[in-house]
Amino acid sequence: MLFAATGLLIGGFDDLLVDLFYLFYRVRRRGMSRLRLEELVPSNRVGRLAIFVPAWDEAAVIGGMIDSALARLDHDDYRLYVGVYPNDPATIDAVADIAESDPRVRLVIGDADGPTTKADNLNRLWAAAIADEARERWPLKAVVLHDAEDVVHPAELRVFDTLIDTHDVVQLPVLPLIKRGSRLVSGHYADEFAEHHTAQMPVRTALGAGMPLAGTGCAIARATLGEIAAERGGLPFDATSLTEDYELGLRIGERGGRCLFARVDDDTHGGLVAVRAYFPATIPTATRQKARWMIGIALAGWDRTGWSTGRHWRDHWMRMRDRRAPIAVLVLAVAYIAVIAWGCRLALHWIAQVPPSTDALAGWLLGITTSLLVWRLAMRVACTARCYGWREALWSIPRFFVGNVIALVAAPRAIVRYVAMLRGAMPVWDKTGHEFPDAGIGDYVQPA
Repeated sequence: MLFAATGLLIGGFDDLLVDLFYLFYRVRRRGMSRLRLEELVPSNRVGRLAIFVPAWDEAAVIGGMIDSALARLDHDDYRLYVGVYPNDPATIDAVADIAESDPRVRLVIGDADGPTTKADNLNRLWAAAIADEARERWPLKAVVLHDAEDVVHPAELRVFDTLIDTHDVVQLPVLPLIKRGSRLVSGHYADEFAEHHTAQMPVRTALGAGMPLAGTGCAIARATLGEIAAERGGLPFDATSLTEDYELGLRIGERGGRCLFARVDDDTHGGLVAVRAYFPATIPTATRQKARWMIGIALAGWDRTGWSTGRHWRDHWMRMRDRRAPIAVLVLAVAYIAVIAWGCRLALHWIAQVPPSTDALAGWLLGITTSLLVWRLAMRVACTARCYGWREALWSIPRFFVGNVIALVAAPRAIVRYVAMLRGAMPVWDKTGHEFPDAGIGDYVQPA
């Protein structure tokens, strides 16, 4: 219990410090206030927005995603590039049916069978977009990243088109939809993203630390990607990475790029300009996804990206937070074991009618860590309430512990796969099945 309490104490104060920064910027300096869509001045710079959608085994959702995007997006000059694999004929057919009748959709079939990595797929889309730019002699302004299961916001391209003029990368919030039949598992993603994209990411950018991308709902300036591509032999995304979005965001920050996490209110369409995405709704699929994130960010990602440069303590601090997951899981596991053992000890003392010994240090640690836990839960409840309302905010309390269980199960899987990579195994796209809410939108709790 002493080991667990010490670890929880350190992690709790780390989180508390971020929360205090958030409250300072929001209350005292109003640095976290939202933009308003009607206040954005339309861009005077011409150029096409290229939307990259990598797809492997996505026949069930890709057609609905493309149709929805074409119907919803409010912009005059964009093109959807969908990357598929030659050994995935079902996905090819689903995209080809739309591409044949709509010139805004470009089907890009790779040379290698899938799955490779998502970054490898994105590199092929980049090559296709650059070839189109040269052939059509029309400038490419920015690349927008989306996943095959995303529901896009109608105004997102207007936001990107304006803000990318003064920034190298713009990231929108991601708001997972909550499946009613899986409120605990699918809902814990909503709580985590609500907290991360309400408080933690704005603090990160306000401090000037590198902003990791979410891999969806983000726009990267064509010039910035072109410069990174030139440094990497023509390919901007690292095909050996499992979390190319995370690494690319840090790379842009290291190069001095201007990064913006944009929370934009849209009264026209009701709510926040954000990506609505559907995340895993079962423990096995959630475990697979969390394991991939843990490998790409905290394990292999540490090997690949190292630390920040010089005395940039803010970036060092944020990278340390990114990489604490394996240690946090160990502390969490010991804490649960300690709680069970402590309960057994008290029961045995009660049965034996022998009063248990007391320890001042244990009592002090227990009091402090309990207070930090209550604060953490309060912050999560507040962030979830802001994005989803108070009903879901109350659900976030039991979902906090569900998320802990998923992390505990995911950690051994991540370590096994990481050791295999150290021994030479090639990284592959360990994706989970996706769902698109066409007629079944009523089965989901929709964020504001």
